[in-house]
Amino acid sequence: MKVKLLIIALLVAICCQAQRNTILIIADDLSPDYFGFYEGHGDTVDVPHIRSLLAKGIRFRNFTSNPVCSSTRTSILTGRYSFRTGVGGIVGGTGGSNQIDTAEISIPKLLRIFNPSIAKADIGKWHLKQPTPPINLMSPQALGYDFFQGPFIGQLPSYTNWTKYTNGVASTVTNYATSENVNDAVAWLKSTNQTQPFFLWLAFNAPHEPLHLPPAGLHTYTNLPGTPANINAQPKEYFKAMIQAMDHEVGRFFDSLQVMNKLDSTDVIFIGDNGNTARTAQINDLTKAKGTVYEYGVHVPLIIAGPSVVSKGRVSNALVNSVDLFATIVENFGFYNWQSQIPSNKPVDSKSLQPIIKNQTDSIRPWSFCEIFKLTTDSSDGKAMKNKDYKLIRFDYGAEEFYHIATDSLESNNLLLGNLTTQEKDQYNILCNKMNTLVGGTNFCLSQVDVQTLPTAVPNLVYPNPFVDYIHFKNPNTQNLYKLSNCLGQTLYYGNHIENENFSLLPAGLYFLTIINDELQVVKVEKVY
Repeated sequence: MKVKLLIIALLVAICCQAQRNTILIIADDLSPDYFGFYEGHGDTVDVPHIRSLLAKGIRFRNFTSNPVCSSTRTSILTGRYSFRTGVGGIVGGTGGSNQIDTAEISIPKLLRIFNPSIAKADIGKWHLKQPTPPINLMSPQALGYDFFQGPFIGQLPSYTNWTKYTNGVASTVTNYATSENVNDAVAWLKSTNQTQPFFLWLAFNAPHEPLHLPPAGLHTYTNLPGTPANINAQPKEYFKAMIQAMDHEVGRFFDSLQVMNKLDSTDVIFIGDNGNTARTAQINDLTKAKGTVYEYGVHVPLIIAGPSVVSKGRVSNALVNSVDLFATIVENFGFYNWQSQIPSNKPVDSKSLQPIIKNQTDSIRPWSFCEIFKLTTDSSDGKAMKNKDYKLIRFDYGAEEFYHIATDSLESNNLLLGNLTTQEKDQYNILCNKMNTLVGGTNFCLSQVDVQTLPTAVPNLVYPNPFVDYIHFKNPNTQNLYKLSNCLGQTLYYGNHIENENFSLLPAGLYFLTIINDELQVVKVEKVY
């Protein structure tokens, strides 16, 4: 009898040791530059509880999201790029976006297939469907969650007066939203069976606007009056207070996990969903913040910590994309053959981070991709692909930009406006061809449109460059033929009298002017507003 009891106890111990829970914590609109443990940081904020994850896990230097929240969250939930899901912008926001299709294969749907006993909840911001019609309120459950509790919309009207939905039922909440999210998460965990594995998606609205002064006791910025005028005068100070309040509540959440004896069996993934807004950005060029495919709009923090991490306290240089969290989370529960459940017409782009978590490699992909597109298009719509050294941006209206991000992380020197070296040209072609292969469309890489044919001896052949409306020549010749093309290779002008043409209606960007006479010359010209 004693032997049987010993065997049973041993099996229980092995089972409990093998159990892995996963919590994904999402901060809203948060670049890594407010964290002192990230390279190139700006003015920082004290976040001891988020920082505590570093010693237990891996900090990723090169994590790329999409430029806005709805598309990033969809990419995580489905493991698919935005051009596949159709969610390319902000659901219900400026410009608009398609909403998520509940027929998508999602993380909780796969977990339900693999192990129906896994508890699955989404607590906090949803923002993948509009709250109307009423059937949309059950979209979290339609995508596989057992339980949803939180706001549906992207921006709360107030952190202390907002509408919360609990499995489709609305209620008005006056408790501070960040604290309420943690209260709800703790209550849900207490409702689960003690030995039941769980996946929790905990999505704070913080530190997304509206900027405000959080309740006393959640932060150390006690000198802030909290008036609208002072918020407008010092937006970054209130942003830091909101980050600190979130960190305080993350610490309270970790304490609750410890009390429930769940912390040691739980892997925690902490991310930002996109970069800071222009109002809180710590860069000079505010046109490259949230909502753009520039680095500041898509480079966000990622920390993975917990019992699954081998050799804790590491920093990874691996290129990681938000879609990669899909496979990583599913495989964290032991479901390694999840690909068998993916229909052929719904390809998944996710690459699992498990080999990095297990310290088997520090690379899972050679390039990372992101994009933004809206129902009402604008000049920021575009795509970007990068490797560890270079980044190619292709705006949907035709312009391209190319940066050496290893030395130019703020993307201030567009290499396409100068003469590319052989290495730069090779790297451009690699990224351009990869992007064409991924998203399709016209192939106009340098191997087809060689902008390097510009003679270096005639830099002032065309003026002004950049131009606003008219293009002029140092030595005009009406016997020459002139062709102006965009980056797609589309001809915008062809003839002998280009100097008489007004190009003021062209969108800003890079163009190619071909001068056809006894020899062929191609000049890169830039259009500005």
